[in-house]
Amino acid sequence: MTSTSSAERNTRVRAIAEQRSHDRGALLPILHEVMAEFGHIDRVDLETIADVLNFSVADVLGVVSFYHDFRDRPASQRVQVCRGEACQAVGAERVWEELPSHLTRGDVSVEQVFCLGNCALGPSAMVNGRLIGQTDASGLAAEVAR
Repeated sequence: MTSTSSAERNTRVRAIAEQRSHDRGALLPILHEVMAEFGHIDRVDLETIADVLNFSVADVLGVVSFYHDFRDRPASQRVQVCRGEACQAVGAERVWEELPSHLTRGDVSVEQVFCLGNCALGPSAMVNGRLIGQTDASGLAAEVAR
């Protein structure tokens, strides 16, 4: 992730999109590259990508909002709560509902995912890429605070 001005960012996003614009299925690789470079996809990025690919902004936004790995703002902490059936059966819904009230930081991105592959140790979550099993909302909040 880099810190750049708006004009520099727009130039870089346009270059990324133009470099891949002729590839079949270019949108997802473009979005992943923008995420890798900047840490999030800004509204202006959507407009630039849509312009290069000749898509509507709504088309690009639809893809960004569908996939949980894409963020629209920077987050210093990322919590992903598994909402798959196995985790739901052992309390993931409670974790999901209670977690916001346990978090004291405003820069935490809380997302739901639908399987972390840790079904035997549910409810499961990831905090900044670190898998945590048999957790609850207070345990996740403690992990974020670490």
